[in-house]
Amino acid sequence: MRIDVLSIFPDMFAPLTQSMIGKALEKDLLQFNVTDFRKYSHDKHHHVDDTPYGGGAGMLLKPEPIFEAMDDINAAHPGKKRVILLDPAGKTFNQGEAKKLAKEDHLVFICGHYEGYDERIRSLVTDEYSLGDFILTGGELPAMVMIDAVARLLPGVLGNAESAPTDSFENNLLEYPEYTRPPSFRGMDVPFVLQNGDHGKIDDWRLKESLRRTLQRRPDLLEHADLDKKAQKLLREVKREQRTKYTDEPD
Repeated sequence: MRIDVLSIFPDMFAPLTQSMIGKALEKDLLQFNVTDFRKYSHDKHHHVDDTPYGGGAGMLLKPEPIFEAMDDINAAHPGKKRVILLDPAGKTFNQGEAKKLAKEDHLVFICGHYEGYDERIRSLVTDEYSLGDFILTGGELPAMVMIDAVARLLPGVLGNAESAPTDSFENNLLEYPEYTRPPSFRGMDVPFVLQNGDHGKIDDWRLKESLRRTLQRRPDLLEHADLDKKAQKLLREVKREQRTKYTDEPD
């Protein structure tokens, strides 16, 4: 996969050269480039923004630098690509969207600043995404979050190929609790089922605890979870245990 980013703050993307993503770049599992579109400005002060027609607060990104930066990317790397605009009005990014984007060969992220974009920039865009209902100073941080979420799903990026399928939000469930040594620490013990070597029971325990955590913390996810008969049975047990717990609690 190739990922291009258009930003006037290219140094902000240095963290993506570290950890798993950095190793993916070293192994050439991922190609990554940040273009400073300020270089495509047409005036001596390298302005990339201007006041909006009709008046109003703030400044808008001008179309010329973005279009010309995209012209160069398209010339150097022709072919189909997903061009992503980071915008508060975009679709909320989630794990399902990360999996879709991970199947693409080429992604381009346009990171805005100031009050917004000249509307004509949207003619370049295939997708608009937001991380949630809040406002940031620019699109760089959302782009980094999305790139990390997508890149870790690429074959060979994670050290353990089994890690991604057990992550939270896979199958609309939160991840089950996990433990490592020591088996007992400050009065807190690792559940016995995880130490007895019976992998069938361990799998059942993990599924049940995943359902329990999802019910307690994100019950909205269960509305869209595709649960088989075993999971449905375990979820009923969890709900019954939860009702019993509340009934047995002293007033």
